[in-house]
Amino acid sequence: MTISDPQTRKVILGVAASDSHAVANHLIAFTLRDEGYLVINLGTCTPIEEFVAACEEHPDAEALVIGSLNGHAWDDLRGLSRAKEAGRIRCPVVLGGNLSVGSHKGAGADERLYSIGVDHILADPAQLPLLLDELRAHALREAS
Repeated sequence: MTISDPQTRKVILGVAASDSHAVANHLIAFTLRDEGYLVINLGTCTPIEEFVAACEEHPDAEALVIGSLNGHAWDDLRGLSRAKEAGRIRCPVVLGGNLSVGSHKGAGADERLYSIGVDHILADPAQLPLLLDELRAHALREAS
C-alpha cells in the first residue's frame, strides 16, 4: 500500500456484485467523508474487476471496503485472492454486512472469507474509522 497524503485519506467503497442494497453504502460514504476521507464509491452490484480497476487507478487508497447484505459475499468475492496475488489489489480489504445466508451463522463463515482474500471483517460499520486509523498507523510503522 502506498501511503496517501495525510490531508487526503482515500478509501474505495462498494457493494458486492450480487447485492443492490444501497442505503448502508451511502451512509458509510457519508460518514467517511464527514471524517475527511476522499471516498471512491463504486456503488452497488460491483464485480471484482471493478474493485480491481479502482485499486489500480487509486494505488494510494488506504483500504477497499466492501459491503454485502444479501449473504452471498463468499460467492461474489471468490476472485479476490487471485487479484491480490497478482498485485492488482495492494491495500487491505475490509468486508462488512450480512455475510452468509440464513439466520444461523456457521462457525467457519469468517474463515471462508479470509481464505479468499478478505483481510478484516467488521460486524458494525461504526468500527470502520477506528480500523482505518489502525491500518494507517501500521502502514506508517512499516514504511519507516
